[in-house]
Amino acid sequence: MGQYRDADNTSLTPAVPARAKEQTNEEPHMTSVAEAPAQDTLTAVLELVDRRREEFNTNRFVPKDVIAAFKAAGIYRAATPRQFGGDALPPAEFLRKIELISTVDASSGWVASFGSALVYLAALPVDTQAELYKDGPDLAFAGGLFPVQKAELRNGAFHVKGTWKFASGCKGADLLGVGIAGGESAAGKPRTALLRPDQVTIQDNWDVIGLHGTGSHDLIVDGVDVDQDWTFIRGGEPMIDEPLYHYPTIAYAAQVLAVVNLGVGRAALDYATQIGAGRTGITGAPKLADRAYYRIELAKAEALLRSARAFFYEITEETYATVVATGRATDAQKALLRLASTHVAKVGAQAVNTAYSLSGTAAIYDGNPLQRHLRDSAVVTQHAFLGDGMYDGTGSVLMGQPPLIPGFI
Repeated sequence: MGQYRDADNTSLTPAVPARAKEQTNEEPHMTSVAEAPAQDTLTAVLELVDRRREEFNTNRFVPKDVIAAFKAAGIYRAATPRQFGGDALPPAEFLRKIELISTVDASSGWVASFGSALVYLAALPVDTQAELYKDGPDLAFAGGLFPVQKAELRNGAFHVKGTWKFASGCKGADLLGVGIAGGESAAGKPRTALLRPDQVTIQDNWDVIGLHGTGSHDLIVDGVDVDQDWTFIRGGEPMIDEPLYHYPTIAYAAQVLAVVNLGVGRAALDYATQIGAGRTGITGAPKLADRAYYRIELAKAEALLRSARAFFYEITEETYATVVATGRATDAQKALLRLASTHVAKVGAQAVNTAYSLSGTAAIYDGNPLQRHLRDSAVVTQHAFLGDGMYDGTGSVLMGQPPLIPGFI
């Protein structure tokens, strides 16, 4: 495999720990990933994902030994507070890692993106967080928030029971969360109850057109009492005073999903460029690179993807700088983060569609990489955080009107 680079051709050299906190015996070759020098761990992960993505697709989840490799690359300490040994990375730095993984496999990028979900846990009592991270900062957290279920509070514990959907990465998680009603003090926001994997049944029902490897199965809990200190309000006030935890939480959750399509779009355009330069049509027509329409449409798609990407990272870095300087983002910045996320998700999918349309008959075969890119990118755009309503919400905020979408800012 060639050297992996960021989509703007900047080489990524992640400052990450050289070991994983969790080792498994599922894949003996993973030891070499966990023990690789820090600067090589992300490259090792990309090569691993490239070798095994069909396995993830077939089995419909990313297994624990690969999660251990993600840990070695710093993915699951990227949002752990520094006071507990984590990296608490600036959002743009983490997002670039997820974009890069997604150029190799969208499902792996999607699962890795939930390394950011530890920002939610900053709303837990500090003592609870200390207990969570007592064995180290590398923690894989997954959950199903919806449908939010009622949970009775009994003697300081919530009685949790029900079924929750879309728990991406649940089979490889160290910790699971489910959504329960927030209560009177939650200002309408849902609460998440934390559970050990052995307290939850995973219903294997992720049967979809794309992002097969995300393992976004249902979670079933059959009556478990969860101490109130092991629950948090989603998007609630952080108990950790570090810049990352004052960055807009819900907007960040949208960003880490949207950036997957930046990676998929990049992979599709790179593939179209590669085959265009060398393949002759089956009818004997000139090779694709010799056809003006192919060159023109490919160039347009390149401009659109790079422009969307520039906006996405520009507003990310601007907002984080504001948070570092003042402690909070403006409402306009929060809205623009939501807008940029929706935009890159759609433009990434559009880039894939352009590559597919230009590639002709060859692209209709299951073995063609564009088939995978087409299905994966279509699923990303269907996420509730990335729908067309985000345009309306942003427009409202920019014009000084309250958005109609609950929790938009």
